[in-house]
Amino acid sequence: MLTEDSPLSKLVKKNEAEQLARTKGLLSVADLFEFVPRRYVRPGQLTDLSSLHVGEDVLVVAEVKKATSRAMRNRRGKMLTVVIGDDLGHELDVTFFSAYGHEGKLQPGVRGFFVGQIGAYGHRLQLTHPEYELFDDDAQGEAAVEWYRTHRVPVYSTTGKMNSLRLRKLVQTALDTVDRIREPVPDDVRAARGLVDRAVALELVHRPAVDDQPARGLDRLKYDEAFVLQTILAQRRKAAESELATPRPPRPGGLLAAFDARLPFELTTGQREIGEVLAAELASDRPMHRLLQGEVGSGKTVVALRAMLAAIDAGGQAALLAPTEVLAAQHHRSITAMLGDLAQGGMLGGSEFGTTVALLTGSQNAGTRRRSLLDAASGEAGIVVGTHALIQKHVQFADLALVVVDEQHRFGVEQRDALREKGIRPPHVLVMTATPIPRTVAMTVFGDMETSTLRELPRGRSPITTHVVDADKPGWVDRTWQRVAEEVAKGHQAYVVCPRIGDVDDETALASGGATSSRDTSDEDAGWDAHWEGDDGDAEEDAPARELTGVYAMLSTLRANPALDGLRIGVLHGRLDPDAKDATMRAFSDGEIDVLVATTVIEVGVDVPNASVMVVVDADRFGISQLHQLRGRVGRGAVPGLCLLMTQGAGERAAERLDQVAATTDGFELARADLLLRREGDVLGARQSGRGNSVRHLRLGRLEDEQIIADAREDAFALVDADPGLREHPALAAAVAMRLDEEQAVWLERG
Repeated sequence: MLTEDSPLSKLVKKNEAEQLARTKGLLSVADLFEFVPRRYVRPGQLTDLSSLHVGEDVLVVAEVKKATSRAMRNRRGKMLTVVIGDDLGHELDVTFFSAYGHEGKLQPGVRGFFVGQIGAYGHRLQLTHPEYELFDDDAQGEAAVEWYRTHRVPVYSTTGKMNSLRLRKLVQTALDTVDRIREPVPDDVRAARGLVDRAVALELVHRPAVDDQPARGLDRLKYDEAFVLQTILAQRRKAAESELATPRPPRPGGLLAAFDARLPFELTTGQREIGEVLAAELASDRPMHRLLQGEVGSGKTVVALRAMLAAIDAGGQAALLAPTEVLAAQHHRSITAMLGDLAQGGMLGGSEFGTTVALLTGSQNAGTRRRSLLDAASGEAGIVVGTHALIQKHVQFADLALVVVDEQHRFGVEQRDALREKGIRPPHVLVMTATPIPRTVAMTVFGDMETSTLRELPRGRSPITTHVVDADKPGWVDRTWQRVAEEVAKGHQAYVVCPRIGDVDDETALASGGATSSRDTSDEDAGWDAHWEGDDGDAEEDAPARELTGVYAMLSTLRANPALDGLRIGVLHGRLDPDAKDATMRAFSDGEIDVLVATTVIEVGVDVPNASVMVVVDADRFGISQLHQLRGRVGRGAVPGLCLLMTQGAGERAAERLDQVAATTDGFELARADLLLRREGDVLGARQSGRGNSVRHLRLGRLEDEQIIADAREDAFALVDADPGLREHPALAAAVAMRLDEEQAVWLERG
């Protein structure tokens, strides 16, 4: 018996099942049902070939009139040209640049369906490599024609030999064979929301009649997706509420009060208000789970630091988890600098309220690492800053009270939970993100957390002007480097950001602190920074193939530029030796480097107020949010910032993206635009979850889907509140189980 849980190997051959799993992520019949068509073809006039137009998606019924194959002139193999005709005597060319697999089937006299987009060659219309389905006999043909006259034809994205027509047959076989369609949404919820039954929705989506509305079926699938995800988040929230944390009440006259008294600036209204919320939650016996988001430069680090100091005042410790060594080191430096003598606890000259700030990364030398481990385990270090090295089993804390996670989207839930387990009781958790999150994403990705948003920028932040520079115009490029020289001449500094590291010879490597070739992965950050310093991770489909600019190639270019003669130029990327990275950042912060050529390792956390200009090379290879993050490194002081986005031969979509970034500095507006341009599967990311959490139907940047998510959230949280274990809702429990792999189920149970 075929069920929704049945593997696709029950429907197709083993190699086809493996192909669908590998290329489309389809493992079960339920996955197949969720694989919706990308468009529909209306078969209004099946046989009249005279009414076709270039660019039109068509399905035609026709007969093969002639088939001719000939050898290719410029490569091996044969090309097949077929002429098909309708019942009215009109003809259409069909071209296959590889005759293999088609030559024996498309013989004169056979009839069938041909699906594709109309093109033109010379003065004749043609279909190039269309999908087709041939009729075995006249009776089958007449029955098929009648079916197509009354139904829309779904067109699926194809993979290998599994073409759209084959997928259509596969889905229809599954719909006709599955014993019962699972209904995860309770009857009362469906009635209240005006949702069609799931079985009806699948029929509307996969084989709609001409007068049907597939959108009604898709809306139901969107709701199901949101409902299951929100149920998972509601269960996590419910489990967290049942845990007990150690209350960390405020301590008057302690470390936090001393820090506030020494602040050289006034906290914004938002910073004060969120600080009060965090203080109240830290004082509770329920673990805090809060997301802190805000614009670039809105002062999230100060808010988090004040919460960490409050935890220390209450007798606990705080851990700050950062995704890269550069960012961890930057946090360690900035926290230490902000605390001043308050970071010299137990040391001569240190404050009576002082504590110690330790740094722990995977590539530290043995002595430094041992001291940091001892400081954490003994409680000597009130704040421990580190990379993923913090979550290793041998790292211990005396009393971990607060976990701060920076840039959560770069970590998985499992990694966050591994750090939480190091507390005597579940510690409070504060997640920071410098990427503004639209409401749809906040509800879908961080729905198990309360959300606080910093929108107000601190006083003293300067405006940033952004321009797109066409690298195909030499005069524009020359002017770009002149502007960099002018800013340096004024006493300011500059960033030049490249999309890749590139190759470097041994002599340059030695002079640059031990850098290696971009192909080397021996550095501790290889699994972390390397992901964010990919050569073309944000490449668009319309982007032309070209060699991307590497850091070392750009270094040579800048050194050879007369306009930059005499400037001190440094290099920074994730695969430098940790000591070299730290030394370079210190030198740049201290004004000893004029121009820093770097990868996106400087994307977040790097704070050099004197930097006034940034040039992003091959800017079309970066995403909207990433560009917004990068330019946030300038304009951090009293000097206005300038960001120049250099691009060469950008495609239409990339050019649109760059224009959007140049048009506004509103991170929330850009975040929504970014979502609309990106694939939804990237929203949660591989490290956030397994296959189950990748959204298939919801468009998280669309306002119309926001209401669906909000409705599903309300319904799911009410249901879980009444039935946390889903014992009264077995179909929903099964749908949740399909969304979670075994590893995810463990952290769901832990909360």
